[in-house]
Amino acid sequence: MADAQTAGPSLEAEDLERLATDAYLKGRDEESEDFRARAHRAFLNRGDRERAACSAFWLAFGLLQRGASAPASGWLARADRILDEAHLDSVVRGYLLMPVAVRRVVTGDPAGADATFTEAAEIARRFGDRDLASLACHGRGRAIIRLGNVTLGVSLLDEAMVAVMAGDVAPIVAGDIYCSVLEACQEIFDVRRAYEWTIAFARWCAAQSDLIRYRGECLLYRAEVLQLRGEWSDAMRDARDASGLLTSTRHPMAGTAFYRVGEIHRLRGEFTKAEAAYTRANEHGRNPQPGLALLRRAQGRIDDAALSIRAVLADTRARTRRVAPLIAAVDIFVAAGEREDARSAASELSEIARAIGAPLLSAASAHADGAVLLAHDDVAGASAALRHACDTWRELGMGYEEAHTRLLMANVCTRCGDPDGSDLHVNAARQLFKRLNAASCLAHVADQTGKGPRRRIGALSNREVQVLRLLAAGKTNRETAEALFISERTVARHVSNIFDKLGVSTRAGATAWAYQRNLI
Repeated sequence: MADAQTAGPSLEAEDLERLATDAYLKGRDEESEDFRARAHRAFLNRGDRERAACSAFWLAFGLLQRGASAPASGWLARADRILDEAHLDSVVRGYLLMPVAVRRVVTGDPAGADATFTEAAEIARRFGDRDLASLACHGRGRAIIRLGNVTLGVSLLDEAMVAVMAGDVAPIVAGDIYCSVLEACQEIFDVRRAYEWTIAFARWCAAQSDLIRYRGECLLYRAEVLQLRGEWSDAMRDARDASGLLTSTRHPMAGTAFYRVGEIHRLRGEFTKAEAAYTRANEHGRNPQPGLALLRRAQGRIDDAALSIRAVLADTRARTRRVAPLIAAVDIFVAAGEREDARSAASELSEIARAIGAPLLSAASAHADGAVLLAHDDVAGASAALRHACDTWRELGMGYEEAHTRLLMANVCTRCGDPDGSDLHVNAARQLFKRLNAASCLAHVADQTGKGPRRRIGALSNREVQVLRLLAAGKTNRETAEALFISERTVARHVSNIFDKLGVSTRAGATAWAYQRNLI
């Protein structure tokens, strides 16, 4: 295959266009842009102004994909001027509406975007252009979702993806539609639809042996979906392959690929490897949060985790982007004994879940509510919320999340005096963690339960024993903090851990336990 340097000046404009598209799909952006500019000039030289405008559009399209908005704007303006000067009624005018519509979505005008996409769709129908029709169809879906009609929006996304799978559109269009559809699924937290289209698009990509650009992005999206479904080995393979492909093409999503690698390492309990991957993600422009905060929490560095997650929440404004930090914040704040902060985070998460209505968010919110209610000794309320979360996780096939919910349900049973129920939930969680090969989680379950299914009574650290003795002696958290030269917040966390380990919910219960074992 010729490249931009060796391709001779005798090539026809159509050949230059084909070379430009081939280079683009293989991730060679600068080479593609050079071919496309040469094709544009060749079309102008022979007087084919419509094809020249079309080349200018696709050159701008590639520039927009890699964030070069200023030169892209220049090429779009040139294409528009060429059509105006020639007084051409052309399908290219429909393509030129696409960046306008996308800009309206981004700037908060979904109604205007829908109208513009609809105008482009009418032009596509008039000229019989399937590529433009599919782009406009999926664009309308994105805009209509932003307008609040999720049902109609996703039906349009599905229609556009059917055209991709049927081979009705060019590869350069197919990849753009797929990536946009997956972004939409992420916006509405529709994990089922994301999984189904990811599997379908993976088969499409596999048939395009030389296609690098969308193969990397496809692998990355698939890695996230497989991770959620507990298929961690396959997810790690795809994430690593994606990081290699996207790094080699200097793609802006390379950092996200390294973050995904870090997430899977963290879930597996491979903390050193997770930290290294988060560092690589940061080097490639992807903030490694909230994964890094959750890593610190898993390492027992609760105070560091709490500081990090507060900073993330302070810096994150967009509602949907706050979801992952809020989920992490509830877990971290409960572990830190900061119950009111945990309640606040769970409340905000619940509001978002109600607004969006996605099953995944419903389950995450119910789990968070259950954890907070349990921390506030509302056992009945916690039980109802956790049952809902557990049922939904199971329906979604998200075993890791189900296992953690079951551990909280085991705690509920223990506090209700139901050891058999506790055993059932712990054993179910253990089996789910075994299936996932989640070593650190299995170790945590073993530490909490001992060799048998029941909780190992008295598995307190030396510091927790010190706190328990002072608690049983009637000391307040502040007095205990002063006596041990630690913060009052740290004391609160120790007290919460003591209650959890002893299976009690009050200071009186902990005091009685201490007296029975002659700790006082």
